[in-house]
Amino acid sequence: MEETRAGGSPSPASPEAHTLLAAAANLLAAVRARRPLVHAMTNDVVKGRTADGLLALGASPIMAEAPEEVEEVATKADALLLNLGTLSSELGASMLRAGRAARAAQRPVVLDPVGAGFTELRNRTAAELVRELRPDVVRGNAAEIAFLAGLSLPQKGVDAGEAPREVVAQAALTLARETGGVVLATGAWDVLADAVGRTAYVGGGDVLLTRFTGSGCLLGAVVAAFAAVGEDAFVAAFAAALTTKVAGELARIRLGAGERPATFATYFLDALAEVEGADLLRFGKVELSAREA
Repeated sequence: MEETRAGGSPSPASPEAHTLLAAAANLLAAVRARRPLVHAMTNDVVKGRTADGLLALGASPIMAEAPEEVEEVATKADALLLNLGTLSSELGASMLRAGRAARAAQRPVVLDPVGAGFTELRNRTAAELVRELRPDVVRGNAAEIAFLAGLSLPQKGVDAGEAPREVVAQAALTLARETGGVVLATGAWDVLADAVGRTAYVGGGDVLLTRFTGSGCLLGAVVAAFAAVGEDAFVAAFAAALTTKVAGELARIRLGAGERPATFATYFLDALAEVEGADLLRFGKVELSAREA
């Protein structure tokens, strides 16, 4: 593994890591310049936070779920996010319609299979969306990704415990080869994999990112924003994960010591608006697999 440590410059021994960090910084600037419109079909619990987070980042959100308009919105937006957080059969059908329209219009599709592996409705819907849409990026926690890959990891509702990175990476690679796209499995270290075998690990962030509702769901929307302006879905997902982790670190610096999730959430939103490419290069922590390094 080659590594870039948080709080320092990219390792001179890892030019590939430096290149990836620089690409992420360029994509962040592109999001601010182009302000992509993200069609976020996301769960009721996090709609406000998702919209606020996209606006802070520099993108634009639109929430549309009515079957009468989802296809039209999906073709007019720059990217589509499908989040199963507060799923119903009717919403699942609308998501499939939106996804097919986005695919036909060559818009990137990001799937967040919240709770996959926990109920039959979620299992069936997630599997159908994967099969029918072959998303550009699937973003989930380790248990959700493992379930879709045909494996099993501990799960409690929509939350998952930590698993060894190598186990998560194998699940991510398996699913990526099935979809032909990119898989982002989030945790203390985010794990990225794609269908051609590229693998990366993104560290950093702060534990308080797990102490308020919606940070993971927001990440799915951030992935969609980056995918809208990037040609390589792997780099886009990496840039989104990195930006979110670094924003978490900047929020912690401002918060200082203590456990104040509500205050941290506010500082995190501010950090999404303030984070720059230079911050990604300074604080970014990434490990690449031997194939990438």
